[in-house]
Amino acid sequence: MKKSLINICLIVGIVAMAGCKKYLEKLPDNRTVITTPQQVAQLLTTAYPHASYMLFCEAMSDNAEDKGNSGVGIDPQTFLINIQSYKYQDVQNITQDSPIAYWDSCYAAIAVANQALLYCNGPDSANYKAQKGEALVCRAYAHFMLVTLFAKAYNPATAANDPGIPYITQVSKSVFNTYNRGTVAEVYQHIEADLNAGLALIKDELYGTTPKFHFTLQATHAFATRFYLFKKDYQQVVNHATAVFGSSNPASLIRDQVATYKLSYNQMLFQYTSSTNNANILLQEADSEYPSNYPSYRYGLGSVINSALFLSTNVTRGQYAISTYGASPQYFNFPKLNTRVLPLFGMEEVLLNRAEAYVNLKNNTAAITDLNSWISKNVTSYSASRNNITADVASTFYGLPQDQALIQAAIDFKRITYMQEGLRWFDILRLDIPVTHTGEGNFSTTLVPGDKRRLLQLPAEAVNEGMALNPR
Repeated sequence: MKKSLINICLIVGIVAMAGCKKYLEKLPDNRTVITTPQQVAQLLTTAYPHASYMLFCEAMSDNAEDKGNSGVGIDPQTFLINIQSYKYQDVQNITQDSPIAYWDSCYAAIAVANQALLYCNGPDSANYKAQKGEALVCRAYAHFMLVTLFAKAYNPATAANDPGIPYITQVSKSVFNTYNRGTVAEVYQHIEADLNAGLALIKDELYGTTPKFHFTLQATHAFATRFYLFKKDYQQVVNHATAVFGSSNPASLIRDQVATYKLSYNQMLFQYTSSTNNANILLQEADSEYPSNYPSYRYGLGSVINSALFLSTNVTRGQYAISTYGASPQYFNFPKLNTRVLPLFGMEEVLLNRAEAYVNLKNNTAAITDLNSWISKNVTSYSASRNNITADVASTFYGLPQDQALIQAAIDFKRITYMQEGLRWFDILRLDIPVTHTGEGNFSTTLVPGDKRRLLQLPAEAVNEGMALNPR
């Protein structure tokens, strides 16, 4: 089925859309007409991408190796996505968990946000401010994820010339449209404008008993730390991260992995994506096979990576509390995902984003405090005198200058925290980290800095909508 970028109409009750399909512009006569702020709020529950990036992002990252297994019991379509992503081949599969499915889901979410904004900007707009705030942040987030995955990482020296992705701000009034990708710089300008405008309007009380599934103030600030880290506006990262933590000690908000890994496996599974867990800032339901199958894909966490990250000496001089489950590489896993509720933002990312930003702002003392907060909850038999790091300790361990070593510690801790969740790929994109993948049949490829394969390919139909595909 052909995938159009954005032509999605909102029909009675059909708010959980599967992709950017072309529908007739005229709505049927029995449609529900939205007339209240509460109805707009309900509409906005589908202004979030309900697809997952975890399968293909994890396979492309340096968290994956060839485990040699055949993936018994795994859906063959997602197994193929795992294989092609690992080999940096363009995935044209349109089923769930594919890059194209994620593209479609993001633009579907954007369409909902834009439809909601039509109501919010009506004659009774004063009563829709909070809904407008959520819609703007949802629109910003979906575009940010698209530009991050399908365009070059933001570089202030080249962003004004690097092709971006279409930034859609209007509800489509035509079945057939053409779109301009614009530039990465232009997309970032739009994202920042929507993010800041939305942040000023959001009211947490709008979300009732399900705040963790919405862009609360805290979740919006968390998103801002990721956005500004990509934009290299490090003071903004610090400002927004500090707003996330408020008056709380960050160590009291992140996961206490020492305590967690004393629980049963099922207890850990439940806790990881629980809306009552303070470490979870934003959760979302997704149409994904990944939670049921992530240990068993052929290309993923194997013996070599497991040994290097979890069984070898690390910068803390201690043992990470996070440990690998599974009797063999085919089943290696961390007890995280057992439902289709996936974490989108967590306290650990915010903390480690701030630590990295502090280093770039030449405030190593503050960065070390944040890094040691993470260590205090992630090292077995933790002792501040034995496990806390200093700039000298980090420099000696990594063999790097102090600033570089502290940043390496921050991204290593983030890598450990979010193993098998795909988040490592974002740091690889942002920092242009090289990745080498090897496999059977003498397969070997290295993703060098600036490699064109770092950009996911746009859907083939994008050409028909006026967009140039990414070069290969």
